[in-house]
Amino acid sequence: MKIVRMTIEPDSEVGRVDPARIDTTTDADIAQQIAQDETNAMLDSARFARRVRNRLGLSQAEFSKRIDVSLETIRNWEQGKRSPTGAAKALLKVLDRAPEAALAALD
Repeated sequence: MKIVRMTIEPDSEVGRVDPARIDTTTDADIAQQIAQDETNAMLDSARFARRVRNRLGLSQAEFSKRIDVSLETIRNWEQGKRSPTGAAKALLKVLDRAPEAALAALD
């Protein structure tokens, strides 16, 4: 295991917590941040699903047939309405890293 030591200057804002800001944060602020984080995660997974399909050079219909997932599901993934989970997420990762082997295994 690699150990990294760093020194934080007392006047630096890095790693500092603003207690006043924490005290003024409301439950509504927290809920809004959670919703924003979830939206960003959905957009990231949408971009990833679209990138994998584009790298394979397949249309949405062709891609759905190759991986045996409904066309509507592919569209939902790419539009950020739904996010791939479990086996579908793993399959996308394999298709991204080893597309030839993954497609050969799916045939």
